[in-house]
Amino acid sequence: MTIAVPAGALPASFRPKQRLGFNTRVSFNDEAGPAQGLRDGIALFKHAEQLGYQSGWAYQRHFDHYLSSPLPFFAAAGQHTRRITLGSAVIPMRYQDPILLAEAAGTTDLLIDGRLELAISTGANGAFDAVFGAVDTDARTEAKRRQTRFLSAIAGDVLHTVVEPGQGAPQCAKLRVTPHSPTLRARIRQGSASLSSAVQAAELGIGLISGTVLHDQTEGETFGQYQARIIEIFRATWRKTWATEPPPVAVAASILVGTTAELREKYAAYDLERRTKGIAASRPKGALEPANQPAGILISPVFQGTPDQVIEAVFNDPGLAAADELVLFLPPAFGLAENARLLTDLAQTVAPILGWSPAAAP
Repeated sequence: MTIAVPAGALPASFRPKQRLGFNTRVSFNDEAGPAQGLRDGIALFKHAEQLGYQSGWAYQRHFDHYLSSPLPFFAAAGQHTRRITLGSAVIPMRYQDPILLAEAAGTTDLLIDGRLELAISTGANGAFDAVFGAVDTDARTEAKRRQTRFLSAIAGDVLHTVVEPGQGAPQCAKLRVTPHSPTLRARIRQGSASLSSAVQAAELGIGLISGTVLHDQTEGETFGQYQARIIEIFRATWRKTWATEPPPVAVAASILVGTTAELREKYAAYDLERRTKGIAASRPKGALEPANQPAGILISPVFQGTPDQVIEAVFNDPGLAAADELVLFLPPAFGLAENARLLTDLAQTVAPILGWSPAAAP
């Protein structure tokens, strides 16, 4: 195999990648079952840490063959790792009790020595109101309200002052979330799929992670072009709001390095499935058929081929060029061995050319 671009020869517009991460659905199928899927998820985090990955992310999805409650999983995975950060990308705030989530997040963060990085979203998703309960406002407005309450809670703000006896605490007691992790708020990100959510994140003073689905783009705009605009408006809004440099921006992408002909064929087939089926691509056996893909959304490309081809494609993508951290999006239906191979091949071939240096062994 050849690597066409030597280290140190990055294009002028390409930001060297400070960190390398991955995003897994922690999925399971009907044959092996959920317990095996959870164990495989922990094994994948361990493998990534050994390779020098700095971050690992897990997707939350309710009522399906995927991880539905990420914080207990991170508490467990954190006992098997020592350095890699653990993050959820993303937790939709519409269906979270903000105070209970803050308590669970603080507990988890303390258990894993301050390695929690939560990405939350406020998208207009009201699909499960029949289960979680409807609200008087629309889904997006409710999600933003809960996000604000959650951020206040993890910051250690007073949530209530006891004014009468019989309220479970002494009069005049100031109630805050406990246990409190004092640095956790600085590790919260917004999962952004549009310009408006990027502006929202910057104004709230939280970080940004951009995923594999975007919306509200300009007609004719490519995924990478729009993603680069999202990143730029986040940085510009942050500088205007806080008069400081913005935190690093992470971008999730399917970067599948085919180091053999067999792997290239497999990844090309996934690419075709992704382009034809969109969000319905790569489902584990027994997973639900997703609802129709919303009109007007953009699905991220799959960067696949030989190492040289992948490097060239990544260099030429405006969104990946603008990011500080790359997060490898793993196909949900791939098993532990396949995903471990993807992590290994990216870390050993392409990532060093992108300016990445692995973290020291724990």
